[in-house]
Amino acid sequence: MRKEVKLLKEKATNSLLLSIEHFNRPWDRGRSEAVLILLDHSFEMLLKASILHRGGRIREPREKNTIGFDACIRRALSNPNVRFLIDEQALVLQSINGLRDAAQHHIVELSEGQLYFHAQSGVTLFRDILLQVFDERLSDSLPERVLPISTSSLQEPILMFINEVEQIRKLLAPGTRKQAEAEAKIRSLAIVDGAILGEFTQPSSGELKKIGNEIRNGQSFEQTFPGIASVNFSSEGSGAHISLRIAKKEGIPVSLVPEGTPHAGVVAVKRVDELGFYNLGHRELSLKVGLTTNKTTAAIAVLDLKNDPECFKAFKIGGTRHQRYSQRAVAKITELLQIKTAEQIWIEYRSGI
Repeated sequence: MRKEVKLLKEKATNSLLLSIEHFNRPWDRGRSEAVLILLDHSFEMLLKASILHRGGRIREPREKNTIGFDACIRRALSNPNVRFLIDEQALVLQSINGLRDAAQHHIVELSEGQLYFHAQSGVTLFRDILLQVFDERLSDSLPERVLPISTSSLQEPILMFINEVEQIRKLLAPGTRKQAEAEAKIRSLAIVDGAILGEFTQPSSGELKKIGNEIRNGQSFEQTFPGIASVNFSSEGSGAHISLRIAKKEGIPVSLVPEGTPHAGVVAVKRVDELGFYNLGHRELSLKVGLTTNKTTAAIAVLDLKNDPECFKAFKIGGTRHQRYSQRAVAKITELLQIKTAEQIWIEYRSGI
């Protein structure tokens, strides 16, 4: 083993140990931030050690600095001579990295259950990579007593996320005056959801308020957080041998995002069935129903199609938002035109502005 590889692997293990130690501390001051920052650092060191060990490079020609976290994931995932990650493992790394970014540069509030979820899935992934690339067992580097532990039992992960939404809804109840606390909790869910969908930006205040309004108004978990809802979480074993992993749902592939896509992660869940269902842009919808684009906008507003999940869905890829309509939207506008003229629809729309 090369000296640089050995040193990087040692630093990776040291940071993982410190992350676990902070998780197990009996006080909470700075605890979640320390866990996320150290866990993220442990993976960057491990990815670089693994890439070098597989014969890859962690520096571009004539560059003094090594490649960043995203570039490490992309190399470990797509370089055929180096590859040691699978798509679902990259989703775990993107989630941890996104939460670390929020913890280090702004504010993020994780429940105990969610912190445990990310810590344990991180330990599982670290153990998997170490065994696959170096044929080493993580248990040989850790005392058996040093493990992420929790005084509460782990819920089914998807139920944990749904329960967190219910807690946010309570914080947003009229008269509570806990908007800031709610948005800090929403941020953690939005980051994980975005990481799964391949969106690698921190949610803005406007986006957090929008999600808060959706939660307050009773929108379903699947509509509010489609990324989290699109994957499965598998847990097996117990004690020192517990494993927690992300697994994609059948029929919903994880795809590699083209390099250079602005504000995008390395991989993203892409629901092919949904993209096929919502297959019309605004212009295509106008042509289908025989209206101008402005009068199509009026019909959409009169029918409130953007709040009908059978007719409309917004997809965000990288930093670009795409508004898409289904064939059901065509049918609804066509039905409306049978009872109202385009001019009547336009007048109704203008009167409501």
